[in-house]
Amino acid sequence: MSDYHNILEKKRRAERKSYVLIRSIRDITMSVLILSMAILMLFGTKISFTQKLVISIDPLMRYMFGGLCLIYGIFRLYRAIKKDY
Repeated sequence: MSDYHNILEKKRRAERKSYVLIRSIRDITMSVLILSMAILMLFGTKISFTQKLVISIDPLMRYMFGGLCLIYGIFRLYRAIKKDY
């Protein structure tokens, strides 16, 4: 019986390790996308190829949305680095 439990425990550890890896990759990817959106919203008027797209948005809404994206992107990146799932 002990061998059977050891095999099951190894399998559970391997599944847990792969779950943590997949989740941290997903969190890092999402944080990069969200932080990119924050940079676009906060500094879009200074980037030449996005000026026309960003200038049509109300500045207050643009800065509020950019700030929220920045905060949430940093939180997602912190959670991905910490790996406490």
